[in-house]
Amino acid sequence: MDKKYTTYRIVKRGLAALLILFLFSAKSMAQDTADIATTLDDLSIGLNTVWMLLAAMLVFFMQPGFALVEAGFTRTKNTANILMKNFCDFSFGSILYWAVGFGIMFGAGDFIGMPNFFNIDFHDSGLPKAGFLIFQTVFCATAATIVSGAMAERTKYSMYICYSILVCTIVYPVSGHWTWGGGWLMNGEEGSFMMNTFGTTFHDFAGSTIVHSVGGWLALVGAAILGPRIGKYGKDKKSKAIPGHNLTVASLGVFILWFGWFGFNPGSQLAAASEVDRNAISSVFLTTNLAACAGGLMTIITSWLKYGKPSLSLTLNGILAGLVGITAGCDLVSPGGAVLIGGICGTAMVFAVEFIDKVLKIDDPVGASSVHGVCGLLGTVLTGLFATEDGLFYGGGAGLLGAQTFGTLVVGAWAAVMGFIIFKGLDMIHGLRVPARIEEEGLDIYEHGESAYYS
Repeated sequence: MDKKYTTYRIVKRGLAALLILFLFSAKSMAQDTADIATTLDDLSIGLNTVWMLLAAMLVFFMQPGFALVEAGFTRTKNTANILMKNFCDFSFGSILYWAVGFGIMFGAGDFIGMPNFFNIDFHDSGLPKAGFLIFQTVFCATAATIVSGAMAERTKYSMYICYSILVCTIVYPVSGHWTWGGGWLMNGEEGSFMMNTFGTTFHDFAGSTIVHSVGGWLALVGAAILGPRIGKYGKDKKSKAIPGHNLTVASLGVFILWFGWFGFNPGSQLAAASEVDRNAISSVFLTTNLAACAGGLMTIITSWLKYGKPSLSLTLNGILAGLVGITAGCDLVSPGGAVLIGGICGTAMVFAVEFIDKVLKIDDPVGASSVHGVCGLLGTVLTGLFATEDGLFYGGGAGLLGAQTFGTLVVGAWAAVMGFIIFKGLDMIHGLRVPARIEEEGLDIYEHGESAYYS
């Protein structure tokens, strides 16, 4: 009995030890699994952060693109002034958007965000707050700098600084809050205005309306209030071409913008870690590039048929028109849809430039209002037709088309009205325009005391 009892005790203790070992191993495995999950989550956030910051760098690199396009399309005597305005936009815009604009755009509220001055801690996007601020800052600076070219060669530098301040602190953040900030145009909650009216919300993936159209309508209003350059219209009221000084520089600027757009559109995914994100980014890359190519090709064809020769300057703007047009729906349309949107925008841009110049008599030296204003609106509306899920041409009904049309018109009206108030107010208070002598001799020496070129 003692021997059996002893064996029983040994077996019992052995089983107990095995059970303890099993439980310990299970706990260890669970801990290891949790650690692995945490590590994978950290890696995912890290990859998404790197992608967001890389995209921000690409969008920032669009600033020299804009500067070169504007400088190339204008005359040598105003080149330093053009470059200074682009540096002004980003320098003032970065500080003011951090201090004021970001809080208004992403603060709590339906119509306007609750201001959070000098504070970004209130917002949580799942990514580092400082990185998200930088990403949004470069988009704000893009909207501001679009106006520079349309008002080139005749605007007081001091007044341009005032405009830039107001755009980065009020105009862009408010309409940005309506959309990317979670405001009423993108409020998908049951019972919201957009859901009750259209059954869907406004969609602008990367900013055809939110960035480009806002800048384009501000540019149009500003150029109209400022008036045409001396010599642009003769006594017979007919438009006279004032050629830019360097299409080589302008072409380089367009290539830089095209390159930067691969951060502008794919970067708006704000993630790259998952299979869904990788596929989305790749698709947006493709649609963005196809639209740019289609815009350029259709502009070549249109200008060739209309004017007898394929125009380089129009083709440069045609490429940009395709890029602007696809920006709203680059995540929703097929490659074929992207080609159609880019081609339509490239064609429309040619006629818009002529209409604004010869019918409205508004002098826009670089065609900013046509490229960004008209094609931003057009591309946003076309998303309602060509979106593969809810688009009208894909059996989705007219809901998305209505939401797109309404949203871009409302944002455009906001920009135009605010532009009128800002530019008319500045003109009445201090005068927007330089004296005729300074305009004729060039803004570089009189406004900045130096020239971009010395013979």
